[in-house]
Amino acid sequence: MNIVRQCVFLFLLVIQINKAHGQAQFSGWLASFNTFKLNNKLSIHFDAQLRSTDKWQQVQTILLRPGLNVHLKKQWTITAGYAFISNRRTVSGISDLLPEHRIWQQALFSHKLKNVSISHRFRFEERFISRATLSNDELKTDGNDQAFRFRYFIRNIIPFAGSGSFSRGLFFALQNEVFLNTGNKSAVNGKTFDQNRLYAAIGYRLPGKFDIEGGYMNQYISTSSSFINNHITQIAVYKRL
Repeated sequence: MNIVRQCVFLFLLVIQINKAHGQAQFSGWLASFNTFKLNNKLSIHFDAQLRSTDKWQQVQTILLRPGLNVHLKKQWTITAGYAFISNRRTVSGISDLLPEHRIWQQALFSHKLKNVSISHRFRFEERFISRATLSNDELKTDGNDQAFRFRYFIRNIIPFAGSGSFSRGLFFALQNEVFLNTGNKSAVNGKTFDQNRLYAAIGYRLPGKFDIEGGYMNQYISTSSSFINNHITQIAVYKRL
């Protein structure tokens, strides 16, 4: 289980580094990830997420993301979709939720290493971010700024049961995702590096191809002048093919 030890070491190392500097936040995320089969080649992707602000005080983000999957081979799936994100923005002390629209494309490669299921996801996003403005003490949208982003995600599912087919029972999930701005960086933080999300969870695989899990995510966000270290409690439900 060298992969488990390496992931745990990376997880603890990043948390230790992030303790040193930056602004700390504590929030909660609820997520539902779903895949619905249409036929042998096509399926529908849909995920919905609700995220809180620091100390669970307000809604930070509402995310709705549908997409169409094309299954090329057993290990490869490509997807194209749209995402609507309602994000909390603050200008001169006035806070409200403003929309962001995204078009996204991705390729997903899945394989196994002994009893560990591994997924690699390569995602490109074209973002249309609301330009916030104040009008009569209200936060409103004044057009959009376009930005581009690349995301690489790796997820490992390690069953507690050991070798053999895994269709039910406890598992350990480890994943990491890095976000890189690839175009019009002035619309975001002005940098190539956007953020990193490192996550560990305990889950249970249920009949009917459902997984439920709860865990901790460390979200390291690079801002224009510093960074935010967000400590997240996440509960997620997965509907698999």
